[in-house]
Amino acid sequence: MPDTMAFNTAASVPHNGTGSGLAPDRFDKDGQDQLVDIRDLRAALPGIRSLRHWAHEALALRPGENAVDIGSGAGSEILTFAERVGPAGTAVGVEPDPSLLAAAERRAHQTGSSAKFVPGDAYGLPFGNDTFDVALCERVFQHLTAPARAVGEITRVLKPGGRVVIMDSDWGTAIVHPGDPQVVHKVIETMISSTTNPFAGRKLAGQLTRAGLVVDDIGSHALIQDQRAGAGALVARVADMAVARGAITEGQRDQLVADLEAGAASGDIHLSVTIFAVLAHKPN
Repeated sequence: MPDTMAFNTAASVPHNGTGSGLAPDRFDKDGQDQLVDIRDLRAALPGIRSLRHWAHEALALRPGENAVDIGSGAGSEILTFAERVGPAGTAVGVEPDPSLLAAAERRAHQTGSSAKFVPGDAYGLPFGNDTFDVALCERVFQHLTAPARAVGEITRVLKPGGRVVIMDSDWGTAIVHPGDPQVVHKVIETMISSTTNPFAGRKLAGQLTRAGLVVDDIGSHALIQDQRAGAGALVARVADMAVARGAITEGQRDQLVADLEAGAASGDIHLSVTIFAVLAHKPN
């Protein structure tokens, strides 16, 4: 799995509201930090590019429509939306991190784009009901403790007939090869237990359906780490976490990293996770 894929490094810290009866009202802090660190770094991966192309084709944005990107990062997708809707439409990015928001605004200014950016998050979209024809939400749900609440917000701001694509990783699909299977299993288990919403990808269609949306299509793509990266920093970090929680020994960690480095040198290495994308619409 590419080094730029996210995981929550604060597994021992309780999520806001979890077990207390209180609904979380913001991203978990570490989840937000992950979004800041990795969003644009991963955009260069072929799998992300392919799914983004699929999303744009599936959403089929037209001139004069209104579009929103929830968790818009540095703004690349909403700039594309702005080009497609033209001067008669609107394209708005919603982003909780001030530094990314500022970066997106600078990018829009530099390119002469009409895209707009506002602070906010998936739990509280700062718009009225039935505002947008199109919505996109990419790699946000794995960081949410209350994804159903976010789907409700997306449904609320979509116009009747409006389209949405939500895409996210499913860490249950992670593959690490080579390595002792038992050690690999423990490392992947650690990654899953350390991610806020690790099975986000497989749950998207059901969550959209329960919110009253109609699922029209589902796409997927495996994000595969370049062999030249070897074991990669992410696997090393998660392996360290597995040692810290007593799941594996230091010797097992070192052997796993050595096995992966040897695999990279010989061409016998595979590190990946699958990301799923769901297209749905709001009934008229």
